[in-house]
Amino acid sequence: MLGCSGSVPGPGEPASGYLLEAEGFLLAVDFGNGVLASLQTVCDPFDLGALLISHLHPDHCVDLTALTVLRRYHPSPPFDVCARRLPVHAPRNAPQRFAAAYEATPVEDGRSVVLEVFDFHPIAEETVHIGPFEVTPALVAHPCEAYGFRIRHGGASLVYTGDTGPCDALEDLARDADVLLSEASWTDGPERPVGVHLSGTQAGDLARRAGARSLLLTHVPPWTDRNAVLAEARAEFPGPVEAVRRGARYSVDRGGFGVSGRPLTT
Repeated sequence: MLGCSGSVPGPGEPASGYLLEAEGFLLAVDFGNGVLASLQTVCDPFDLGALLISHLHPDHCVDLTALTVLRRYHPSPPFDVCARRLPVHAPRNAPQRFAAAYEATPVEDGRSVVLEVFDFHPIAEETVHIGPFEVTPALVAHPCEAYGFRIRHGGASLVYTGDTGPCDALEDLARDADVLLSEASWTDGPERPVGVHLSGTQAGDLARRAGARSLLLTHVPPWTDRNAVLAEARAEFPGPVEAVRRGARYSVDRGGFGVSGRPLTT
């Protein structure tokens, strides 16, 4: 867990960012405020195999601009970063958005340092393979183009909701997941806007209805009571539930999650 604060970074807690490892391949899922700093505590950023970005709100992607600087201007990179551009799977307008976020002046001819170091792949609702991972995206309910992901490896499945309100696509995506990594941005209440985020109650209800085997809660903003959100989810879902923290490590196993102290193999 590189970062799991919702909407903005919290005290000592970066925004959304998660690192998956299998067969020595490192896949970063989302890359929000502060995630690059957190990543450097567990691995060399040059060891990343790919990035997967759920949507283009800053708390899920803005540190890609900092990663641009590191990859392009590091004085002694381990390889030619322009010859080995890092694959970035993201919504279709990501190249333009990141170029505009990074460059000090408007990009008029389509050339940008961002495009020198990243190889962008637009997300579509079809299964792709990223390193050893099988990734199935689904368009979810959020004010911008946003995706949840079902990520499989070795028969085990992790479903990440991204940012979303309740929707049929999300329940289908989460069906029988071994681990459901779900946002839970607020406590439940009739005044909450629809099509934006999940409450703890809704996250727990999603896990129960989808038949998930375990539930990890994330994206809790610093102004939300984390324990209240956790209590809501536990009231709805009878399986294992945790609210994650930066630095926590989990193994994704058939049947649920395990807490892993094993160092990353990079």
